[in-house]
Amino acid sequence: MPELPEVEALAQFLREHAVGAVVGRVDVAALSAVKTFDPPVTALSGRDVTGAGRWGKFLGMDCSGLWLITHLSRGGWLRWIDEPSPTPPKPGGKSPLALRVHFFTTEGATPAFDLTEAGTKKRLAVYAVEDPKMVPGIARLGPDALEVTEPQFDEILHGTSQRIKTAIVDQSLLAGIGNAYSDEILHTAKVSPFANTKTLSAEKTAQLYEAMRSVLTDAVQRSVGQAAARLKGEKRSGMRVHARTGQPCPVCGDTVREVSYAERSFQYCATCQTGGKVLADRRMSRLLK
Repeated sequence: MPELPEVEALAQFLREHAVGAVVGRVDVAALSAVKTFDPPVTALSGRDVTGAGRWGKFLGMDCSGLWLITHLSRGGWLRWIDEPSPTPPKPGGKSPLALRVHFFTTEGATPAFDLTEAGTKKRLAVYAVEDPKMVPGIARLGPDALEVTEPQFDEILHGTSQRIKTAIVDQSLLAGIGNAYSDEILHTAKVSPFANTKTLSAEKTAQLYEAMRSVLTDAVQRSVGQAAARLKGEKRSGMRVHARTGQPCPVCGDTVREVSYAERSFQYCATCQTGGKVLADRRMSRLLK
């Protein structure tokens, strides 16, 4: 899933490549992805692209006061195409394409971008709104993870009682962090994913805040300026524990372990984060019964 660093990089990519262009045809290939109908997304046609922004993990493009907002969800992505096919896609097909936006640039080029979604669970969402805060998911967001102050962060964490892993991916508490970067932040801070927010010491809370800032800032710096097609690879290359189950921890050399739950899993280092204790994996517990 694209998280704060990748979505920030995509917003910057749109500022560099789409701002100044005029929106041409808008092709809807997956009707289920479009969540607003008045105005229709086709109302973007003919408007100048004047900006791009990010709200948590939501990406937006400003078209002269009408915003195209998307949440890429777990399997979505933005793909820039310099020479798109002039033939409109067929709605309802098996293609991963959800939406295509064509442009006319001042140089006379006619590029486009595709919003695509891999997998069978289609959760990518597209909105056309006059104010980004009209999108329910944006209206519910907590403070941005890169803008929240340390006192605010402390108040947020100690104002709830739950596992820290759950808290920092809750978009109503902190906006922008997902499963991957939460693994990296907790590993950097040497905090157990199962630690309780209510009992987290002041020292550990400060370490967690600094880790959040450093991990996300570093990821943004590595991501911004990359072509959209290279962002996924850049994200993977910077991970120390996430999606590296069975590999050695780059800090201590212990084996990176995994805990699975529902449709997700997270990775951690027992030596660095839990004092050597191996956390219970519900998936394995079920198999052993």
